[in-house]
Amino acid sequence: MIDCDVHNAVASDSALLPYLSARWRRHLEQVGSRTFSPFTRGHAYPKAARFASRHDAWPPSGGLPGSDLEFMRAQLLDAYDVEYAVLNCLYRAPEQRNADFGAALAAAVNDWQVEHWLGRDARLRASLTVPFEFPDLAAAEIERAAAHPGFVQVLLYPRTSAPLGRRHYRPIFEAACRAGLPVGIHAASTTPGPITASGWPSYYIEDHTGLAVAFQAQLISLIFEGVFDRFPDLRVVLMEGGFAWVPALMARLDALQERLGDEVPDLAHPPSYYLRHHVRITTQPMEEPERPGDLVPLLREIGQEVLMFSSDYPHWDFENPHRAFRTRVPADLHQRIMVDNARAQYRFTS
Repeated sequence: MIDCDVHNAVASDSALLPYLSARWRRHLEQVGSRTFSPFTRGHAYPKAARFASRHDAWPPSGGLPGSDLEFMRAQLLDAYDVEYAVLNCLYRAPEQRNADFGAALAAAVNDWQVEHWLGRDARLRASLTVPFEFPDLAAAEIERAAAHPGFVQVLLYPRTSAPLGRRHYRPIFEAACRAGLPVGIHAASTTPGPITASGWPSYYIEDHTGLAVAFQAQLISLIFEGVFDRFPDLRVVLMEGGFAWVPALMARLDALQERLGDEVPDLAHPPSYYLRHHVRITTQPMEEPERPGDLVPLLREIGQEVLMFSSDYPHWDFENPHRAFRTRVPADLHQRIMVDNARAQYRFTS
């Protein structure tokens, strides 16, 4: 089994100090984190559980969930015989208003991952943290760090200051393609504005559910802004944004392109083509139909090459790989989702 979304955590800011210059160590200690989010602690709502994590994921060593490799081995890697796990560290480097500080933090997070994670367990791979609101700096970090074989994708978030298809972000996609890495978009928030298109919701359940809409907006932008035509080798992974919406969205976009295609005449293919050829989607949260038997037709309609298993360890909505499906999934499709699609997407060996 290959797990495409596992979270390692920086136990505290002090863990990054060895990887920062004297200037940025002083900045971190004297100024600290100042993010685009209007919330100083970074989150608009309490996230269902402390640190958004399983109650049993707090390690005996006393650190944060996801900060202790030995405990991660016991709870996930060894417990479920994981062949590879892709780490997505959600430390707030990309959200810093100070562009140069954010770039320094991103580089520190990547160097910390190399020493404390990638160098300690051959099953681990990681996403590159980059300051994506400053694409020239993000591209520079990709150029600096992507050569390490442990990094298998570039990490972005779905709530950005502008749709990711806008030309402002092109240096990131150009650098990712040059490095041969896919771009992963993982559920998280960075925007200084309201987190939904209709303003601020009242509850975390609205925030959590609304993330799927942010993913759809980014996918629409990438397709109609022509990003996949401009970068034909670009691969994008959507993580923790759901997948049940895919058939309806693709059908609507294909139909609209037939009627409004004159507005985007340079688009070389129907929108659904780009999804199947350029986009992969992780499974957690598993969105199963009310009737379990409807799941397999849904998976096949999305495309048997599109979905990749993810557990989201150690978060509160962790998906147990042994109980991920409530219905029997045919062996060939199960093998694709649990192993083969991820193996085709990422450079696990080099």
